[in-house]
Amino acid sequence: MNWEQALEDYRHYLKIERGLAINSINSYSLDIEKLIHFLRDKTILENPGSIEKATVQQFIYEIAKMVNPRSQARIISGLKSFFKYLVFEGYRKDNPMDLIDSPKIGRKLPDTLSESEINDLIKAIDLSKPEGERNRAMLETLYGCGLRVSELIGLQISDLYFEEDFIKVTGKGDKQRFVPISPINKKYINLYQKEVRVHQNIQKGYEDILFLNRRGRQLTRAMVFTIIKQLAVSIGLNKSISPHTFRHSFATHLLENGADLRAIQQMLGHESITTTEVYMHVDRRYLSEVMNKFHPRK
Repeated sequence: MNWEQALEDYRHYLKIERGLAINSINSYSLDIEKLIHFLRDKTILENPGSIEKATVQQFIYEIAKMVNPRSQARIISGLKSFFKYLVFEGYRKDNPMDLIDSPKIGRKLPDTLSESEINDLIKAIDLSKPEGERNRAMLETLYGCGLRVSELIGLQISDLYFEEDFIKVTGKGDKQRFVPISPINKKYINLYQKEVRVHQNIQKGYEDILFLNRRGRQLTRAMVFTIIKQLAVSIGLNKSISPHTFRHSFATHLLENGADLRAIQQMLGHESITTTEVYMHVDRRYLSEVMNKFHPRK
């Protein structure tokens, strides 16, 4: 088995067996491709079934010079998963990554936005332009429903259950969940649909996509990033923010206002409650208030 065939089979496994989204599959693949490029540069002829532990260790040593500990840990994790798959399929008898430890890294929590900062960003949108109503509806949905950017750009009109006050969201691994939507969020989506989207020349295949670009096609992740970055600059916001910052703020503000962690987990679409806890960088004052309010021995 050569590297190209092994990688193709692994991608198929990630899609079919593990049900991962294309972005996750590409991320895993990139880690393997880095190893393949290293072997070619060093003229090392070992294949996936014969590569030695010492060779993999040499690759990790080299990659550590070029990336930060967090990226290094991700690459090691990706390689461990790949070789575990090869062992499972019988292409190898051992995992050459077994004795390689990831660097110790702390939990990195992204910046969160205050309610006033979110309001300022939305107010900065130029509603005199056709894309203004769309951008306002998008930011309200990112924050109001706690969506990932991939979930936002993939949202369909047929996913809107406004009479029931829910939207259907397709998340990682094509897993679907229902998320509550507020009256104000519905208001701005309806405005965008009735005042902007209805007048667009929508390209074939995108008739059901909610948020469209000027050419009548689905927005890209990069475009949503750019919109948010430009708004941050326009209000002089000195924070590193992205679409994910709105999702993080959604979860944090819900928790700070007394929402149940399990309910937040369901709305975010996390399989594990541990993942949700990472988003909740609440301060000690809030935790003290929770203790004083709910503990029986006050």
